[in-house]
Amino acid sequence: MYYEPSKGHGLPHDPFKALVSPRPIGWISTVGRDGALNLAPYSYFNALSGKPPMVWFSSEGEKDSATFAGQTREFVANIVGRDLAERMNRSSVNAPRGTSEFAYAGLTPAPSRLVAPPRVAEAPAALECKVTEIFRPRSLDGREIGAFVVIGEVVGIHIDEAFLKEGLFDTVKAGNVARLGYMDYSTVDAVFSMRRPRWEE
Repeated sequence: MYYEPSKGHGLPHDPFKALVSPRPIGWISTVGRDGALNLAPYSYFNALSGKPPMVWFSSEGEKDSATFAGQTREFVANIVGRDLAERMNRSSVNAPRGTSEFAYAGLTPAPSRLVAPPRVAEAPAALECKVTEIFRPRSLDGREIGAFVVIGEVVGIHIDEAFLKEGLFDTVKAGNVARLGYMDYSTVDAVFSMRRPRWEE
């Protein structure tokens, strides 16, 4: 099968998100200028640099996460463990602005050290971030698309020590949750290691 996205795929559901998977979930907590809290999961999320550590998330449409991050220039990217998958999904509800998804999903907002937005206390790890830029990507014809890309530098990292094993973060134990497309998710349940080859060897 071959198709051009602009001409349609002819399948019951668009396969694009399933093809580009698994995608880690950034559970983004933000606070608005007026103090309103917001918590929402984004599967358009990933790391983009290690030195300095930076992450990004993309909001399809100007939702509270992107709006609040733009107002305060801060956000927290919480890591979703398997035990939190159902509450993560609950926090994705299209609640009216001003509703605390923390309370709605039965989660505890914990103070951050260097940014105003709280982190999810129950999360296995959380990344405190300061926004470096927000932009709207353009399509081939030069039009801005409906997505808002938020990039942040990680200025503080919280790790639940229950998920540290011999000094390494145990992704299997944490069960990091990823999006597969459609209604499907996955967790880390098996790990294998490979070293990158070096030409001189």
